[in-house]
Amino acid sequence: MTERNYQKRSRKKRQNSSVARTAIAAVLLLAVAVFIFLFVKREEKDFIQAESITAESVQIAESSAIEIPEIEETTADELSKETITGEITVEETAPLDLGIETEKMYVVADKVNVRSEPSKEATKVGELACNSEVGAIEKGGEWTSILYNNQICYVKSEYLTGDKDWKEHLASSSGYKDGESVTLEPTWKYADYSAIYSGSATMHLAKGNRKNITIGVNAGHGTEGGSSVKTWCHPDKTPKVTGGTTAAGAEKAMAVSGGMTFSDGTLERTVTLKEAMILKELLLENGFDVLMIREDKDVQLDNVARTVICNNAADCHIAIHWDGDSLDYDKGCFYMSVPDAMKGMEPVASTWQESEALGDSLIAGLKEAGCKIFSNGAMDMDLTQTSYSTIPSVDIELGNQSSDHSEEKLYQLAQGLAEGIEQYFGK
Repeated sequence: MTERNYQKRSRKKRQNSSVARTAIAAVLLLAVAVFIFLFVKREEKDFIQAESITAESVQIAESSAIEIPEIEETTADELSKETITGEITVEETAPLDLGIETEKMYVVADKVNVRSEPSKEATKVGELACNSEVGAIEKGGEWTSILYNNQICYVKSEYLTGDKDWKEHLASSSGYKDGESVTLEPTWKYADYSAIYSGSATMHLAKGNRKNITIGVNAGHGTEGGSSVKTWCHPDKTPKVTGGTTAAGAEKAMAVSGGMTFSDGTLERTVTLKEAMILKELLLENGFDVLMIREDKDVQLDNVARTVICNNAADCHIAIHWDGDSLDYDKGCFYMSVPDAMKGMEPVASTWQESEALGDSLIAGLKEAGCKIFSNGAMDMDLTQTSYSTIPSVDIELGNQSSDHSEEKLYQLAQGLAEGIEQYFGK
């Protein structure tokens, strides 16, 4: 074969191969087109079927829908028996008729606990607000039984009254109104032993959580001319058994001494008054009524008159003093306890044990408040106040002339005294 024929033949062979490849490509393109066509037609068919099924479902649902009846309007009487809340019907229970007769009574404290049993340790089942009306079942004693939430429960009797207008008639346990002056009545026992009695004390009533207990708060000293007048030391006119402002053996003592002067020049009567005013506010907040013997720099009441007024208008008598012992350091607080030689004379014989229990409580309260205590907290002293007291009575000495008597210190002392009073009365 010549070279020329070979080349010609090779060229023809390549042309045939190219045509074959073109044909194959065309066939493949056609196949793809057919596949796409068939796929699209299938999707359209599926869609039409699904749409048909959905339409049929809707028709079935509409044809088989449950009819919901309308709720008829409910009257007010029916609503009182049955209340519909969401899908739940709550049946309200009418109060049970236990067939128990009750008496209307009213709460005379800011807030009173209701107990399951007549005891402070019993379960607390609720509270009653001031002036709440309750149905009392049985009165008398420390506790009163009441109907509370269809149950028989208990409330402290002292916090209930049958007087609907009790606020208008509010008075101390001895019958005095808020702000009323209390003067020395000549018919009161030992009143005729007083030499200075033209002045008056003032009753202050607690506004809430009332305990119906009156504390006689006596700011020591503060009676102009008191040191120039004398009164019998004892009702039986026997001589004084210990020393003090008046020496032992004397039958008469100053009606009211002028008091000592603190090392910074402040008069004792000024500080005792400040302390008494702070104590008054704390006691009123705690529900105690307060009989203030002195609320100004002067009151014309001697020691006998102050004591006899407290005997008849208060449940205890606390006289506030600082000791004039001339020491140059603060020796701390103590109370004047009863000498043995006085414990057999009346009225001391009937009161000294409670007086010393009150004194011990005051010292315990002062100690809790962080106040310094002198020795064992007590010192025997024959006092006019003790000699004429028919109620628990204490002269409390809150330090001496070297003691701190700043406002902050006076408040600390008052807190201690208030705590001691709470402890003594167990409230």
